[in-house]
Amino acid sequence: MADGGFEPRGLGEGAARVADQLRRPALSPVWVACGALALDIPALSVALWFAQYAVGDPGFDPVAAARRGVALAALAGALLAGSGGYGPRRLRSAPRSLRRAALAVLPAGAALVWAEGWDAALPAAVALAAVLLPLRAGFAVALGWALETGLVQRRAIVAGGGANAAELIRGLAARPDNDVQVHGLFDDRDDVRSPPQVLAVPKLGDYDDLLAFVRRAEIDMVIVTLPLSAQDRINWLLERLRVLPLDIRLSAFSGDYAFRDDGHQPLVAARGPSFAPPRRLAKRAFDTAFAAVAIAGLSPVMAAVALAVRLEGPGPVIFRQRRHGYNDRVIEVWKFRSLRHADADPDGRRIVTRDDERVTRVGRILRRSSMDELPQLFNVLRGDLSLVGPRPHALDARSSASEPFERMVEGYSARHRLPPGITGWAQIHGLRGEIDRPEALRARFEHDLYYIENWSLWLDLRILLRTPLSLLSGRSAY
Repeated sequence: MADGGFEPRGLGEGAARVADQLRRPALSPVWVACGALALDIPALSVALWFAQYAVGDPGFDPVAAARRGVALAALAGALLAGSGGYGPRRLRSAPRSLRRAALAVLPAGAALVWAEGWDAALPAAVALAAVLLPLRAGFAVALGWALETGLVQRRAIVAGGGANAAELIRGLAARPDNDVQVHGLFDDRDDVRSPPQVLAVPKLGDYDDLLAFVRRAEIDMVIVTLPLSAQDRINWLLERLRVLPLDIRLSAFSGDYAFRDDGHQPLVAARGPSFAPPRRLAKRAFDTAFAAVAIAGLSPVMAAVALAVRLEGPGPVIFRQRRHGYNDRVIEVWKFRSLRHADADPDGRRIVTRDDERVTRVGRILRRSSMDELPQLFNVLRGDLSLVGPRPHALDARSSASEPFERMVEGYSARHRLPPGITGWAQIHGLRGEIDRPEALRARFEHDLYYIENWSLWLDLRILLRTPLSLLSGRSAY
């Protein structure tokens, strides 16, 4: 069995239909916040510019006033974002949202009064109120519509069925500010103990099917509805769900089914998501900017390598291979071809070993220096890879003894809880090249898990800075 107890298999027709309907992600709260902030900054900037203009100073400089307005609006936006003022639940309530926004813009207004004098106090108050009142009312209406239509929601599936699942669904429906939508149930029990439908929510399969479903659909949360008395069963299930990058919740610990993310209900969260939307946005922005700069700077090197590969012998310059991506989804990774075209191994069934006769002369240099992986910068721009992360392995990756990786390390798929990367924590510690025994794969696996649990942009930058030094040794790369 793979993935710590889940048997890989196809979904039933009903589950596959539901999964296909959920292939596109819902609008994440982080994007709601970005949209609201994008509207707030220019509106507040105009209001603060007008307040300076209304003072009537004969020496009024419109350009300087605009700069000051933008700077103070950015300050207000940062304070509002830092205090949780752009959370969907707060934005949905116009009075709560307006109170938080007023507190955030107060320092900006005070700074303007300090710079312009008390004559700016009334114009600033009027202008800011004229902007904040309609914006907050508009946000509340728009977000209410988005929640009702399902455009903004946290998509959930339930592990467990029967009466406990029914209690959860009723509890969620009773909350006026609920943004959690249950799309299906998974349970090992038969239809007598766990009905095929609970309050119009279908049972889509058993616990083995749950993993395949999550990897096919865009799901945000798994809610375990097993009773607290089934502690052993809960622990068994949580151990198997640890390979998923999702928010795992225990409904039995929640008194009001709020499933908040503010830390006030720590027992509700069995494990937070390893790649929550704010982290995803930050990592994606970092990757895109860094990869674009790297491609621009390394384009002459890549052109020279491409020419060398072409002159080496027949075959394409770029080698394409399907590999495991984020959440075990299949991606196509690009590399400069380093093997003879006739010996290409797109499935990765035969690992490259020392003095491997399939490697070309140019390919040996490329593999030792890792220049064969430069085209993966384009994979980063596409979003298939990250600059830093666990290395993507081939779909049928095997050791030099032809043993599948999934059988060598239990819970191997847990390393796919973050997007794979060009370089990683394991690589800068010399864990590259041939895998000839379980201990070698387990060492990489443990380094990958350390990276996943401790990820930050600073760690990514540290790994990127250390990568060139780690390549100088060239050990285990052939």
